Amino acid sequence: MSIVTVSQKGWVVIPAEVRRRNGIKTGDRINIVEYAGFISLHPVLKNPEEEGWGALKKPGRRSLLTGLKEARAEERKLERRREKARK
Repeated sequence: MSIVTVSQKGWVVIPAEVRRRNGIKTGDRINIVEYAGFISLHPVLKNPEEEGWGALKKPGRRSLLTGLKEARAEERKLERRREKARK
């Protein structure tokens, strides 16, 4: 377990050892989840369709994720355009 200090701006530094073990690199996005008085950090999947593909699929049945891959790709494309427009 590591103990860190919150800066005046609310920043927290994730220790290098923890970043290495979890494959967190500069520029990676982290999802902050708060539940029952606890705060948890979860790396955002770089390619959720590929990394989570088949998670809901049952043997012998059609996956619930059918068509999701293309829809999410289009959403990501639109989000990239919005981010470029903001800059």
